[in-house]
Amino acid sequence: MASLNKYAPWALAITLALGGTGGVARAAYVDVLDLPARPSALAVHSALRDVARAGERLVAVGARGHIVYSDNQGQDWHQANVPVSADLNALAFPTPEDGWAVGNDGVILHSRDGGVNWAVQLDGRKIGALVAAHYQALAKAHPDDEQWAQFAAEGQRLEEEGADKPFLGVCFIDARHGYAVGVFNLILRTDDGGASWVPMQDRTDNPQGLHLNAIRAVGDDLYVAGEQGLLLKWNAQQQRFVALPSPYQGTWFGILGKPGEVLAYGLRGHLARSLDGGQSWTKVDTGLGQSITAATLDNSGDYWLFSQAGHVLRSHDGGLSFALQAQVPLAPVAGALQTHGNGTVLVGERGVRVLPARQDPQ
Repeated sequence: MASLNKYAPWALAITLALGGTGGVARAAYVDVLDLPARPSALAVHSALRDVARAGERLVAVGARGHIVYSDNQGQDWHQANVPVSADLNALAFPTPEDGWAVGNDGVILHSRDGGVNWAVQLDGRKIGALVAAHYQALAKAHPDDEQWAQFAAEGQRLEEEGADKPFLGVCFIDARHGYAVGVFNLILRTDDGGASWVPMQDRTDNPQGLHLNAIRAVGDDLYVAGEQGLLLKWNAQQQRFVALPSPYQGTWFGILGKPGEVLAYGLRGHLARSLDGGQSWTKVDTGLGQSITAATLDNSGDYWLFSQAGHVLRSHDGGLSFALQAQVPLAPVAGALQTHGNGTVLVGERGVRVLPARQDPQ
């Protein structure tokens, strides 16, 4: 199982207050879950990790609770009002108004106004008790089934450890039905727009408790990508996420596709393509040794991939092959989104970049 260190929250600097006699008094600690994101003119240039479209608006999330939004396809950005300073890792807008953002310390945020204002729906201080109570009820109803007691004990452990378990991905099918996934097989589902969340650790073929890095809907199918080659797909008949065969045993960072066609991308340039709903996969040579950390579809249906180092690749043939594209100087990419003007908004450790509309390669 991977270490949790790579997902650890960014350190939050607390200013020391000067005492009246010139001495230094220790500042009171404020939990990032209780500290609103600090307004900053540099928020758009700080580390950002995901970007999504809320109708005509673009919204991006990142470190220290920063959320920024643009109403002119990425040319100008404004900072949203966010009640936490926890790092945010992913977001989803099933409608132009309703959006969800998830991140470190088990935080789940909700916006009702297209990403301008956000409120906390859940955080890591409550998740352990939620998980424990859910599985304790099942253990009481089914005393002969040991799995429920084991899941209940896991919930108690989460509660004892406190709010340190990040969510890494979020997906909403519509404004009521959605999922949040994270480290150590942490997965929750809501059927009421986040008013309540139900643990689903027992509904995954993930006995090792591997990290769940991303969740995405492709057509009517729902996929999860994780570490150590883990690929899952929701099976409505079995009411669980079933394991898919994987052509690579390293980390998958994400899923992208369209009906009848699915791509999984991950560590060290690995890419796989499936035409049968993930039942079989074909490896695709990207020519990269760097991890593929973001992907998007353009307005013509072409796939674009982006590496951790900033490489840009494009496929004209449904993901069969990819060609390296000319680009501005390399910079890490964590999230990508096609604009209506056929440009691309990229987010990463250096904030937002907007690449102009590209011409087809000669």
